[in-house]
Parts: sequence; C-alpha cells; structure tokens
Amino acid sequence: MEEKELGEKPVAREIQAVAEKQASRETSENREQEREDREARKGLKEAQEAQEAQEAQEVQEVQEAQEAQEAQEAQEARALEFQEVPASGETREARLNRMQRTHLEQVIRIGSIITMYYFEHGKDYVFRGERHNFWEFLYVDKGEIEVVTDDAGHVLKQGMAIFHEPNEFHSFRAAPGRAPNVIVLTFDCDSPAMNAFARGVLRLEDEERDLLARIIREGENAFEFPFEYPLKRRERALPGSEQLLRCYLEAFLIRLLRQAPFDENASSAQLSSPARQKNQEELAAKVIAFMEANVESPVTLDEISRHFHIGKTLLKESFKAQTGTTIMKYWGRIKIGQAKLLIREETCNFTEIAGRLGFGSVHHFSKTFKKASGMSPSEYARSVKARMGTGDSRA
Repeated sequence: MEEKELGEKPVAREIQAVAEKQASRETSENREQEREDREARKGLKEAQEAQEAQEAQEVQEVQEAQEAQEAQEAQEARALEFQEVPASGETREARLNRMQRTHLEQVIRIGSIITMYYFEHGKDYVFRGERHNFWEFLYVDKGEIEVVTDDAGHVLKQGMAIFHEPNEFHSFRAAPGRAPNVIVLTFDCDSPAMNAFARGVLRLEDEERDLLARIIREGENAFEFPFEYPLKRRERALPGSEQLLRCYLEAFLIRLLRQAPFDENASSAQLSSPARQKNQEELAAKVIAFMEANVESPVTLDEISRHFHIGKTLLKESFKAQTGTTIMKYWGRIKIGQAKLLIREETCNFTEIAGRLGFGSVHHFSKTFKKASGMSPSEYARSVKARMGTGDSRA
C-alpha cells in the first residue's frame, strides 16, 4: 500500500505541471490577442482620422476652386465692360459713355441776387421797416444798430449779423450816438437748408468776414459801383464774375450753416428805452389812424399786421403798452363813436348804420352799442334830441 502511494505522486506532479503550462500558454495567448486587438483598434482609428483629414482637404480644395472661379468670372465680367463686343454692335467707346455719373449734391443754391449795399449811416439814422418775399442778410461792419423784427428786438454790435427770412417784417435804427456802417445782401434761395438761418443772429469769424469781403469785391467786378437797384452789369466785367459771386455767396452760407443752430438771443442787450418807446408811440398812432380811416370797412388784426408789415404778437404788445387796451377793443370804440356820429347827423336809420359798420344785424348793433355806452341807440338819439331842446325820437 505504501509503495502504491509513492508511485502515484510523480504522476500528480506531472499533471499539475501540465496544467500550469497550459494555463501559462493560455495567458500568453490572451495577452497576445489583447495586444493584437489594441493594435487593430489603433490602426482603425488612425485610418478614420486620415480619411477625415483627406475629406476636409478635399472640401477646402473645392471651396478654394469655387472662390477662384468666382473671382475669375468677376474679373472677366469687369474686363468685358471695357471690351468691344462685336456681337452686340456696341463699341468700347459706347460702353465708356454709359459709365455711371455721380451727381454732386447742392445744399444751398442761390437763384438770383436782388440788391447789394454798403451803407454808411449817420448816428440818427432810422429805417422804418419793410417786408418782402426774399432773404435778407444784414451785417454790422462798424458801429451798432437796434433791429426790430416781427416778434423780437436785437442789438447788433460790430461784427454781428442777422438773417431776415422771406415775409418777415424788419426795421433798424442806429444805436444812440453810434453811426453804423452796414452791409445788406438780398437774394432768392429756395433751398430747404436756408431754414436754419430763420431769425438767426450770429457773429462772424475772420474767415467768414474774408468771404464777405470777397463777395463785395466780386460784386464790384460784376456790377457798377456804388450798387443801385436794379443792379447794373458792367459792360466789360471780368469773365465769370457773376458766377464767382454766386460761388462765394454759396460758400459763405454753407460755412455759416455748419455753425447752426444759431442763438436767437445772441444779441443779449436790450433795445434802448427811448428807441423802444418811440417805436411803440409811432406804431400805435398809425394803427389808430388806419382804423379811423377804415371804420366802415371790415378790418381784422391780420389785415392791420399785413398793412404795417409787423407780426401780430409784437403789434398787440406795442399797442397795448401805449393805449392800455387791445386793438380789437379800441376798434370797437371807434365803431361806436362813428355810430354816434351817424345818429347825430340823422342821415341813416339804425338798420343802415348797423350795415355800414359791419354789425351784421340791428340787434347785434343795439346790444353792442348799449354795452359800450350804457344806453340803446334809441335812448342815445333821444338824449341828443333832449340836449337840442326837442323831444323827437328816431324810428
């Protein structure tokens, strides 16, 4: 029994050794398989990356080719513009003649010159005022002036200027004790950009004054001096003098336009009290005389404003400052006074008086008359008769 056990041990060891060798061989084979798998995956990945890179390169080459083709076609198209095309019969010269033109925009264009003046006024000079349908430029070369417009007053010292837009009333006088020299230019200009100059008060700089001097000098080259109205062309004017005058004036206005907006209150000083008082007194007296002369006509505030070439705002303020009442209330007093005169003269009945004075109806006339005088027209007529010693009444 013991000999049998001893004989079996070597066999077991051999079996175990064989098993270990088998296991080792399998392990080696597994490792080799894993290595091969890794290399296969790596190779596949590299192949995929190479393919993607190639595809990207091909796409880029296609894009570059397309861009090159488009550039070539564009170049050929441009070149074609200047080549003779016998098929269409159009020559290179004809194509050149059809080249696009760029129109030069004109912001300001002077239509015509109306007047040009250089005045040397005395210290007591007064310009009563006017209104016209064209632009006016007024510049103080020396001294000082007081300017009145539709709705404002300004003091312009040496080197200052003002624009008057079409149909704006304007007047001026020498400032007390100051004899002024002024330049006045009037002209037509329909350019919308000119609206920036409306009521514009400004001070000219050296370059603007130089341009203004050129305008005057070129005006002397084009027209007889001293300037009169209408302007008289020189018989032997320098070539292009009128055109150059226009160019200088347009350049002058454009330069000023670049400074806009202007300050309406740039002339901060107020009109002198004596000048303002005298203006108001004269205006009120003229308005009253106008209303009295037209008492039997349909006068309105607009009509008075147009007649005296003055804005309604300034007109109303000046009149009330002198009379203490409004123009229309004063107008009503004048009409009632005329009605009383007609009643006393006994040449018209009440209906006729109402019609002549524009009351519309005898009822309206009677109501207005009583409100103004404290009695009706009939009562007033009786009071007149009573004062004359008779009791007759009017029907």
